Amino acid sequence: MKYLCIFAVAVLALAACKQSPETAAGSARSPLNGTWKLVSSKSITKDTVDTSPKADIETIKIFNDTSFAFFTHDLKQGKTKPPVYDSGAGLYTLSGENYTEKLKYCLEREWENHDFNFTMKVGKDTITQRGVEKIDSLHIDHIIIETYVRLK
Repeated sequence: MKYLCIFAVAVLALAACKQSPETAAGSARSPLNGTWKLVSSKSITKDTVDTSPKADIETIKIFNDTSFAFFTHDLKQGKTKPPVYDSGAGLYTLSGENYTEKLKYCLEREWENHDFNFTMKVGKDTITQRGVEKIDSLHIDHIIIETYVRLK
């Protein structure tokens, strides 16, 4: 009986020491956690400015403490000409307003394994991301400015 009591106390002590996911990761939860919808975007190159989202196109971005994923699709279930679908995912870091995406997966496979640095302003229900997407081998060099609102 004595050993049973010692075992019960040891189990309770170990249970009390269990770390929460936030503590185990060594940092507080990211203010980005959740799902966000793109409400405006500009892509600026030397001679063009492209704005989005276009009619009947939707983009969402999902964050957890370390990772992001984005999805763009047409709202007509692929019945547009041409059908629209794009996606990507990877890891990110956010330190103050310095935000970096490490793109690991992307429908456009040539974009994979590139890092992109941005300035990100995080509000309670809005984020604004601004920076340069540049991949010399693909002749990609443009400024993007994106605004997202948090979905409830």
